[in-house]
Amino acid sequence: MEEVNRKPSEGSTNKMQTRLLQEQRFSKLTPQAEKWEEDLPEKYDLQQPTAPKLIRVNEINDTWMEIPRYENIAWHGMWVISILSILSLFTYCSLFQFSEFYSEASVDSKIFILVAIFSFLSIFLFFFKMALFVPRGTPVRFNRKRQKVYVYEHQRSIWPWMRWPTVIKVFDWTDIHGEMLMYSGRYDYGHRLSCAVCQRGTYEVIDRFLLSYTVGDNRMIRGLWNHCCLYMQYKPVPETPLLTRKPLSWTPLNTVRWPEDLDKESKTAPE
Repeated sequence: MEEVNRKPSEGSTNKMQTRLLQEQRFSKLTPQAEKWEEDLPEKYDLQQPTAPKLIRVNEINDTWMEIPRYENIAWHGMWVISILSILSLFTYCSLFQFSEFYSEASVDSKIFILVAIFSFLSIFLFFFKMALFVPRGTPVRFNRKRQKVYVYEHQRSIWPWMRWPTVIKVFDWTDIHGEMLMYSGRYDYGHRLSCAVCQRGTYEVIDRFLLSYTVGDNRMIRGLWNHCCLYMQYKPVPETPLLTRKPLSWTPLNTVRWPEDLDKESKTAPE
């Protein structure tokens, strides 16, 4: 009997390539993310082993779901450093109130004090802006009626004299792939859930955003990704998150402000 050569299907070939890449500890996505550890299951792979579970949630209903992203920052420390830096600033500024300073201090001393004043003023502005104006729990909204993801990004800089703008990024859910990152720093040890946005039909990454900051148990990351995938497929998912208390991140201002048009679009179904 003649032997028949059968060409493997495209789906089985992709799965085989993905398995080989995982065994070699490489991501199927290019460029590979820094701190990459593992590619998470594809969105429509029904054999996802971890039960769906939210870590935190602001709102979940039949149309949209909002997940907050709280950074692992000691926000009270921002207030403490702001107060200490402004006290130091006043101390150096007070030197110019004494007439003896101008006659006895050298030029180098005066330059040093001016540099110190500028430095402490910059430090104060940076930490004051962090404490007062930086959004807490920047949200990501999943609208399953539109199959869109709305990412609230606050772009801050180490330079406090610059404007720190807020940008809302809108992505098609079909272009998003999940990946797990592993951080092993002294003060930041654990796993993060990163979402890679790829060119349609490819694994070429054009943007990335975090869906969860560092958590200790990677099962929380898998459960969150599984939950988002099932929610966007109109599958039943639990609505109670693992964590219900907000982190200590007090600020007197409402730091999350959606533009009116995107706020409405992200909460409604298309007409």
